[in-house]
Parts: sequence; C-alpha cells; structure tokens
Amino acid sequence: MKRIHYVQHVPFETPAYICELAQARGDTVTKSLLFEKVEFPPVSEFDSLVIMGGPMGVYQEKEYGWLVEEKSFIEKAIAGGKSVLGICLGAQLIADVLGGRVFPGGQREIGWFPVKLTPEAGTVDLFKDMPPEFTAFHWHGDTFDLPPGSQWIASSEAYKNQCFIYDNRVLALQFHLEIKKESVEALVRNCKDEMTEGKWIQGEKEILEGINRYIGTANGLMEKIYDRLFDSH
Repeated sequence: MKRIHYVQHVPFETPAYICELAQARGDTVTKSLLFEKVEFPPVSEFDSLVIMGGPMGVYQEKEYGWLVEEKSFIEKAIAGGKSVLGICLGAQLIADVLGGRVFPGGQREIGWFPVKLTPEAGTVDLFKDMPPEFTAFHWHGDTFDLPPGSQWIASSEAYKNQCFIYDNRVLALQFHLEIKKESVEALVRNCKDEMTEGKWIQGEKEILEGINRYIGTANGLMEKIYDRLFDSH
C-alpha cells in the first residue's frame, strides 16, 4: 500500500483518474487544498506527491503568497527521496524548484494535440513500450526550460518542452493524462475566457468531442506512469 499526497490549487483541477487508480490499488490518499487552506504535511507522512495544475503562474508569488511555501514543500519532497508527479502548473513548479526557467510561452495550447516522445525517452524505464506519439489534453500558456540534470522526454508542435524526468523519480508533465470527462468540462466551464483565437486553441465543440476519442488512451498512459513511478520508490 502506497501513501499518495496531492496538492490542488483550484477546485476545478482535480487528480481525477489518479484517485481512481489509488482506490483500485488500495493506496491511501491525502490532500492539500490550497484554495481552502494552505497547509502541507511533513514529507515523512507520504511516499509519493502529486502536484496539480492551476491558472496561476509560478512567478506570481505576490498575487499568490502560498507559492513560496509550496515551492519549499516540493523541494523537501524531492530532497526526501519521494517520487513526485507534477501536472501542468505542477510541472512548472518542479522545473522552477530544480532551477529551470518558467515563463509565458507567447501562445496558449488548449485542446487535444499530439505529443511526441524524444529518442532519450527510450532510455528511461518509466517510458518503455509507450507509443512514440499520442494525443494528450493541453491547457497552458506558460512553458519552462529543462532544469539542470533532467532528461527531456516529450515535445509538441507548439511547445518543445512538454515533459522531463529528474533522478528517475521526479516527473513533470505539461499535458494532462489524468483527466476525466468531468475534468475537461470543468476546465472549459471555468477557463472559457482563455479560449481565444489561436493556432493551438481548439473550440469548445472540438474539445468536448475529443473526450470519447482520446481519453481512454490518455488514462491508459496515466495508469502505466502511476504504477511505474510510484511503485519504484
């Protein structure tokens, strides 16, 4: 039995399928809901950490004062040898903590778009036998430089750096594999103002139609990552 702790920044970006996986495996799940109360447990109380997404930027510490405390918490988890998964904002926070630059990308990437694994991904056990290209769900406008010591894992046409791994146990995913139908609908509902015209911005109809087409593959990849990342540490 594994002890999973997750950090959630806004009510509408939940761990979704990750919680289903934990329940199916008999793993325990605890949480820090920063939109309710900024409180983090000692790192000794969990084995693996999941950091969710959110519309804020890692550099907005004046607007979101808890970012300082959260970054310190993530640093402690990494230094404590925990397996860590960051998704979207969570990936950007990991990049920042490890010394990578996080910055506005100049364009938003919103919707279902292909992700390609790098040749380097083939040398990482976590990604063995995964498809070289798959369609994932995206909703972001920030990006990051790869932190020192990390391995570049994936890219998309819109953004070069979509995924990296550090020390074989700290994984940053700019895209979403954990989403469920309700997750996608919630993002559309709460962040509709970001769905402006753009090369890499799909409309509501296209996004919702993509759920049935792509979500099974996305969740299947999430399951592999869950088992390999969290079981190995």
